Amino acid sequence: MDGKYKKLMNNTMLFAISNFSSKLLSIVLQPYITFAMGEVEEVGITKLVQNIGSLLIPLVSMGVSFAIIRFGLEKQNSKSQVFTNGLVTILLGFGLMLAFYPLLRLIPLFNTYALLLYVHVLVSCLRTLCTQFVRSRQINRLVALDGVLCSATNLGFMLLFLSGLHLGAEGYVLALICSDALSALFVFVIAGLRRYLRFASFNLPLWKKMMGYALPMVPAQISFWIINASDLFFVKVMCNGYEGQAGEYWTGLLGVGYFLPTILTVLGTIFYEAWQLSAVTEEQGRERFFSRVFSLYQSLLFCCCAGIVLLCRPLMFLFKANFYEAWQFVPLLTIATLFNCLNQFLNSIYMVEKRSTLSLYTMMAGAVANCALNWLFIPRMGPNGVTLASFLSYLLVFLLRAVNTRGLLRIDFAPVKLVFNGIMVMAEVGLMLFQAPHWAIWCSLLTVGVCAFNFQGVLGMLRQLLGRRGRRA
Repeated sequence: MDGKYKKLMNNTMLFAISNFSSKLLSIVLQPYITFAMGEVEEVGITKLVQNIGSLLIPLVSMGVSFAIIRFGLEKQNSKSQVFTNGLVTILLGFGLMLAFYPLLRLIPLFNTYALLLYVHVLVSCLRTLCTQFVRSRQINRLVALDGVLCSATNLGFMLLFLSGLHLGAEGYVLALICSDALSALFVFVIAGLRRYLRFASFNLPLWKKMMGYALPMVPAQISFWIINASDLFFVKVMCNGYEGQAGEYWTGLLGVGYFLPTILTVLGTIFYEAWQLSAVTEEQGRERFFSRVFSLYQSLLFCCCAGIVLLCRPLMFLFKANFYEAWQFVPLLTIATLFNCLNQFLNSIYMVEKRSTLSLYTMMAGAVANCALNWLFIPRMGPNGVTLASFLSYLLVFLLRAVNTRGLLRIDFAPVKLVFNGIMVMAEVGLMLFQAPHWAIWCSLLTVGVCAFNFQGVLGMLRQLLGRRGRRA
């Protein structure tokens, strides 16, 4: 049993090295961008362009990255067939994207940045193909090294294009293109992926199975995009003129508001990339394994969430002064991100059972709810409405997944612990947002309470991860 936890911890540490540098860079870049670009509206345009790319990438790749790692981990599948099938899928998707240019022009800002967006989407898909295939072969040290190098090149290109050449949003996308291209080339060469690339190895029956698994993930990813990234477009349109400011101003502030919740996203991404390998490969005692790891995971997330909410206002001084008011978006965005991380964990059950359609249905329910709630809340609450809509949407997805995964794998969610953590964090969010008397003192006490309540669970699980005897988490 201990071997499972050791393997999970080793993979988590390697993916932490890979992701920490890139996610740390994204955190550091947020304050830097506010100084490099200066105006809130310009930052807003950058966020909108980036999110257009985030929408197009799953469409072009057809969700094949999920199939690469799921089918690549199965020993009976030919590695060459899996890799070649993935590349063919991306090339086919990119061809369709070219054909749909007249339709894509209808997306706001797309026409202005069309060439850059085309290249960005293609290069990003190719990098994901290479890194996911390497993960499926469990060459995790290479993944870690690539993450560090990609972060370093990204930083260098950002400094060149933003501060050196002052290219604004175009420079931001160019930096992403260059760093992704170098990363894809590095992994392709070092991992020797050329020997797996044989178009004669394209296997139609396997491709159909891969697409049967991957295609439902595309609308699921789009649904995730609707809950997350589309908020910026709702705000741009519906908050234009709110308090005398343009829509781009509010998208700029909201984009900066995602800065601190990104810390939770970092934690969730690091864990999930390691977890999905263990979730598929560890078959003995799976229900107990999932339950105990979920206990650790929620403890860590709630402790981090409470700390981020407490520190959201002082940390906003890292940004240029005219971005300070973005703190008001952080508390609800943070707890929304927490439930998104929990949703990722439950998605691993669908991956293990190859039930990607359930992932689709639950995320679509959240996307529909998010759109409806945005239309309901924004006229009444202004841009703050999208943060409440995002939280409620992710909470809905979690509840749906907690129920329908019971028929696949019976996880002990420790509901009393989960509800108590949720109540304490929501109380802290309420005190912060409504600026209750002595809110700083009460929020500090609640943060200490959350950490104390979860301490034994985290400590006990960490002992088990290290292979030592300890109390049960």
